[in-house]
Amino acid sequence: MLLSIEESQKLLSQYGLLFPKTAVYGQHQGVSFPVALKVDSSKIVHKTDRGWVRLNLNSEAELTHTVMQLESNLKGVKHQWVVQEMVKGVEVIIGMKRDPTFGPVIVFGLGGILVEILKDVSMQLIPLSRKEALRMINSIKGKKLLEGFRGSSSINKETLVQALIQASKLAEQEKSIVEFDFNPVIVNQQGAYVVDARVILC
Repeated sequence: MLLSIEESQKLLSQYGLLFPKTAVYGQHQGVSFPVALKVDSSKIVHKTDRGWVRLNLNSEAELTHTVMQLESNLKGVKHQWVVQEMVKGVEVIIGMKRDPTFGPVIVFGLGGILVEILKDVSMQLIPLSRKEALRMINSIKGKKLLEGFRGSSSINKETLVQALIQASKLAEQEKSIVEFDFNPVIVNQQGAYVVDARVILC
C-alpha cells in the first residue's frame, strides 16, 4: 500500500523529518510562490516520470491554469493536488529496502535524476550511528557538491546526518514499511527537507 502525501508527512514528522510548507490545492493560501504542484494518488507511484509534477509556478493564475491543464488527463483516477513551496539546495536521496537476509538497508546518494544516471550511492544496515551516517555522506563521489563546489554554498551537514539517523529509526520502528524513497531531499544551510516521499507498506 502506498501512503498518500499527507499520510507520509504525518508519519515522517513524528521522527523529526522536515518538509517544505505543503497544502492541498484550494487550501494553500499560506504557501508562498514560487511553488511546485504535484498529484497525490495511490494509483500513481512515479509522479515525475508520468509528468504529474510541475515546478516553479510563480502565480495563482499559473497554478490554476496548470491544474486545469493536467486535470483532463486524470479522469477516473481518484486523486488530489498538492501545492508545495520551492526550496533551493542540493538534492540527495534517502531510501530504505528490507533485504530478506540482512533486514533494513539505508541508501544515501545524490538525488533527483542524478541517482539514476550516476548511481553514486552508499548503503548501511540499521541502526545508524552518527559516525556511520557521516561515513555514508563522505563516501559518495559527489560529496564535493555538499561541501560547496565552484562558488555554490555548502550545506548544513549536521542536519543531513540527523535526517539519516531519523530515517534509520523510522525503518527500525515501523516494521510495516517495506520500503521508502525520499527523493529528492533538498539540503541547504537551514535544514534537510523531504520534498517527495514514497512510502510503501506491506
